Amino acid sequence: MGGGNQPRNRGRAGGALALLVASPVFQHTIIALILINAVLLGLETWPAAMQQAGHWIRGLDHVILAVFVFEIGARLWVHRLAFWRDPWSVFDFLVVGIALIPATGPLAILRALRVLRVLRLLSTVPSMRRVVGALLAAIPGLGSIVLVLLIFFYVFAVIATNLFAEGYPEWFGSIGKSLYTLFQIMTLESWSMGIVRPVMESHPWAWAFFIPFILVATFTMLNLFIAIIVDATQRYTHTEHERIEEQVATVGVEVERHLHADIKALRDDIARLQAELQRRTRG
Repeated sequence: MGGGNQPRNRGRAGGALALLVASPVFQHTIIALILINAVLLGLETWPAAMQQAGHWIRGLDHVILAVFVFEIGARLWVHRLAFWRDPWSVFDFLVVGIALIPATGPLAILRALRVLRVLRLLSTVPSMRRVVGALLAAIPGLGSIVLVLLIFFYVFAVIATNLFAEGYPEWFGSIGKSLYTLFQIMTLESWSMGIVRPVMESHPWAWAFFIPFILVATFTMLNLFIAIIVDATQRYTHTEHERIEEQVATVGVEVERHLHADIKALRDDIARLQAELQRRTRG
């Protein structure tokens, strides 16, 4: 009887964990605990708070960490190998694992990274996860734009150094200084009164150099950055929806499998009880 009950109990536990992990209440609870934990980690850096309630702060931090460990364990039990195929799940595992490092020993310095637990909001809150995922997906396209921008900057820096180095060595005395000055102009930080107008006092035609640079570097490139990020966000959102639908289907199949196992186990128990009753009746 004990051997027959073990698979049934394991199936019931797996189905219950699958429902728990997928429930909105559980997800909202984890988000609330992450926010509370963020406050606690901040209080640990406040000597007055630690002097007054350090014991309670550390105790509550340990309780929340225990909940996080249970959550990771439950997700590992439910998703099995699929857990490791999800980058966000691996990120959660590493962040929680860092918090388990002993306070003493050669790896104690890594405990300072406990604050990374706050970053779990990025993986737990769907809207934040979409933003970060879209930014990561946009990196290849952004890299191409950055290379174009670097070439553009280099060309204009060489021209600016040749044209303005003699009169304004503090801004354009070398390639490095010209690159930094052009970067400041691109950000539109004091570009007119601080740099361009003083240069135009000795070079009235300098506007013909700076205005095209601003139009291309600031407005055109910025719009290209935004366009790539928006496109990556749309593509990532579509992919994320497909992944969520696949996960929901997987959890549903897992729960259904556990239910079938429970029903089969119950039928086997009923059949054994009936056989036992028939044997006793005949006896």
